[in-house]
Amino acid sequence: MRHHREGGPGPVRRTSVRRASRALFGGCLAAVLAAGACSGSGTDGSAGSSDSATTAQQPDVSPQPTAPDSDRVDLGEPSFSDPTTIDNPLFPITDLHSALLLGNDGGHPLRIETVLLPESKVIEVDGQRVETRTSQFVAYLDGRIHEVALDWYAQDDDGAVWYFGEDVANYEEGVVADTEGSWVAGEDGPPGMIMPAHPRVGDAYRTENIPGSVFEEVVVKTVDVTVDGPRGPVAGAMVGTENHLLEGHYEDKTFAPGYGEFRSGVGGNLEALAVAVPTDAVHGGVPAELQTISDGADDIFEAADAGNWNDAAASLRAMNGAWAAHQANGRMPPLLAVRMSTALDALAGDPLLPAVEAHNAEGSRNAALDVAQANLDLQLQYRPTTDIDVARLQLWARQLVVDARSGEPDPGNVAGDVSSLGWVWDRIAQTVDDSTADDVDARLDDLRSAADDEDLAAAARAAARFLDTVTPLLPAS
Repeated sequence: MRHHREGGPGPVRRTSVRRASRALFGGCLAAVLAAGACSGSGTDGSAGSSDSATTAQQPDVSPQPTAPDSDRVDLGEPSFSDPTTIDNPLFPITDLHSALLLGNDGGHPLRIETVLLPESKVIEVDGQRVETRTSQFVAYLDGRIHEVALDWYAQDDDGAVWYFGEDVANYEEGVVADTEGSWVAGEDGPPGMIMPAHPRVGDAYRTENIPGSVFEEVVVKTVDVTVDGPRGPVAGAMVGTENHLLEGHYEDKTFAPGYGEFRSGVGGNLEALAVAVPTDAVHGGVPAELQTISDGADDIFEAADAGNWNDAAASLRAMNGAWAAHQANGRMPPLLAVRMSTALDALAGDPLLPAVEAHNAEGSRNAALDVAQANLDLQLQYRPTTDIDVARLQLWARQLVVDARSGEPDPGNVAGDVSSLGWVWDRIAQTVDDSTADDVDARLDDLRSAADDEDLAAAARAAARFLDTVTPLLPAS
């Protein structure tokens, strides 16, 4: 299940080949994940641990046969009197405002943001009109936009959650290459059950069943499993074996209370839940150490522009000290800890990825933005999600300026930055007044036009204007 709104927010389609780009923050992380060092269950359904050496399961060359009807729990006719309250503990979409997953895909670092959007969508199936909630899924591969989807869910009166389709955009070189995988229940096939009300071992249900396109069936393997969560053990998880019939393999997926989909993977690929809110929310404001790291990333970004390498080195020392102190203060989401440590190491630089220690301006700016992103991911526990997304807008606008002024500029990177800005803006556009929203939309239109024309100088200027427009949206510190 992957996760385009009609037209999408990005520039017009161009045919091209995606290239890996940017410093790979996930080189270490991908290895850690592939070694099973993320939370979740093992392939045998047992609880996983943060120091496990279990690897992601290997694909089976002959998928298991479909389950008999006698095992299926999705064959009834569900009723939907309150479909937009989706609070099934193992798939609590309306109780889960934002989640972040980390992993790898084909050996490349993968980062996924899922966010509950404010709008709903009414979908008609067999004469029944069902209001569904919309969840936005954005996947970044090698730090660049890779896939986006709007997923539609509803909960029936018994408590089971149903999947009513997805609007998919697959990206290459920053623009929509195709919409393969999109479907709508009632038009292309039936809705699929995504989570039973009370799953029991042996229960079977089909999450997607679109003739000629996709078929996925889950059989519940274990229940009441305890998994290692971002902030400690989580009891009551479920492991289901998902049969991808048309693709010829199956995989185990773990779902945990308060999180929903928690861990999945097949072959060498893996996705694991890193943090979710409000499940992992922490009261008391952003810790001072994380604020020091945030300020330091900003300082290094500016110092690299000006060539003030002594200042950059001093900021880096302060950031490393703050990170050491934060780690000593107590438990934090382990995948985010790995990611921040890796990002700080890359900011110092090495022979392959020169940054501060090599006095490399472009490398330092890119690495500083990677640290800033890792820091925002950690701050998701402490700040409102709207504030985090405004900060993400700032980050992508700054990344666009760096990409547009690169020594080896790639129009695809700039186009991808614009696409990323558009999707993040979609999450928060309804939270601001109409005048401000119109201003931001106008700045985005300028950015899209410049990216479509591959006018990188104009794109950099438009990004600076965009920053001036969105920065006041953040609350005063």
